[in-house]
Amino acid sequence: MSRAPTTTDAFNAVGDQTRRAMLDELAEGELTVGELVDKVGRPQPQVSKHLRVLREVNLVSCRNVGRSRLYRIDRTGLDPLHGWLNDLVAQINSSYDRLDDYLAEVHAGHNTSFTEE
Repeated sequence: MSRAPTTTDAFNAVGDQTRRAMLDELAEGELTVGELVDKVGRPQPQVSKHLRVLREVNLVSCRNVGRSRLYRIDRTGLDPLHGWLNDLVAQINSSYDRLDDYLAEVHAGHNTSFTEE
């Protein structure tokens, strides 16, 4: 039985701990495969595989400098993640605002009952 692809979008790609670690390292600046191998402590074939996945979902791009390939974060690939997180934060904040309103109403009603006695 073949495995279903799990890396077809940015959300699935960042679900892997090694890829997240690689993105953390690349957030500091461009790195070669060898530098990433040293920083994330994974074998070169594994790092290359993860870089391929990150490139396929536009989270990482590379440029050739002489015989070296420098990898860097591609910010356009982050747009779906950024948009989703912004929407989620807005929903959470809205829930907190409604809770604050409710608690203010309960508190106001509670204070009224003490003053009436």
